[in-house]
Amino acid sequence: MKENGEPSRTALMAAAARAAHLIVDRPPVIFADTLAYALLGEHADELVDYHRLHGAHLVLSGVRAAAVTRARYTEDRLADAARQGAGQYVILGAGLDSYAYRAGRDGGLRVFEVDHPATQEWKRQALARAGVAVPDTVTFVPVDFESENPAAAATGTGDLVPGRAEGTTGEDRARPLPDDTARGLLGHLVRAGFDPARPAFVSWLGVTMYLTRPAVAQTLAVVGGFAPGSRIVVDHMLPAELRDEAGQAYVAAVMPVAAEGGEPWLSVFGPGDMAALLGEHGLAVVEHAGQRDSVDPSLWDRADTLRPSALSMLTLAEVP
Repeated sequence: MKENGEPSRTALMAAAARAAHLIVDRPPVIFADTLAYALLGEHADELVDYHRLHGAHLVLSGVRAAAVTRARYTEDRLADAARQGAGQYVILGAGLDSYAYRAGRDGGLRVFEVDHPATQEWKRQALARAGVAVPDTVTFVPVDFESENPAAAATGTGDLVPGRAEGTTGEDRARPLPDDTARGLLGHLVRAGFDPARPAFVSWLGVTMYLTRPAVAQTLAVVGGFAPGSRIVVDHMLPAELRDEAGQAYVAAVMPVAAEGGEPWLSVFGPGDMAALLGEHGLAVVEHAGQRDSVDPSLWDRADTLRPSALSMLTLAEVP
């Protein structure tokens, strides 16, 4: 989150990538976020124009591929969970996520959007300007970890995460979140109407690379205490030895810029490392999925420049 309450630059860029996919890339559509452009508000033309003008650039095509595959995979797994009886959806660091507004009451889920209160207010205003009603199935869960604990903050992605604070030194950003503050997340959810005795589905996207390993662990420990049958999708950057040429080129281009902008990448996880971390906190891996295998193979039969890379991985895990 920026000091003026706007979602961070990276949150805006992720929404722009989802919006641009419907404008720049040719069919087949991997993920149709029909509200992303509207939610960008005054930033829409500027950010999407980068993709219009330079859409084939490895960074822009790479961010589109990452954004739409993780969104498609997550919402497909969410649909699976709903069919199996999950009635609650927790979006950690909701940012400009538009699921609840595209699904409306027809989604059949109680949606809890967790984020910094100023970011949520910005989003509410963006929805109002776009003429998009907030369904009564949506609950905003405002959590300001900056005021609750000085060692914790909102992420640069516009998502709520422990362990980072804008305006701090690199050493401060790497400081892990105290356990009592991480557990406070559950308290905020319960006070907002979340039922910890019922299975839930949780998404945590575009965040872990900005956190220390202890900070990632502390949030996973909270989710690991949810009701049996609850599931989480978390994405994570791969270590260098598991990246392909395209993934490595993306990292070489983006990581220094992110650090210069105050959003350094602090953690990477291979599938085994993430599985071990999840296991330590009561979560069992259901599957790992790279960009290529996170969506139907037919979606990669393309005539444009959108290609999967070994850059990041999605992990689906369950509370046994």
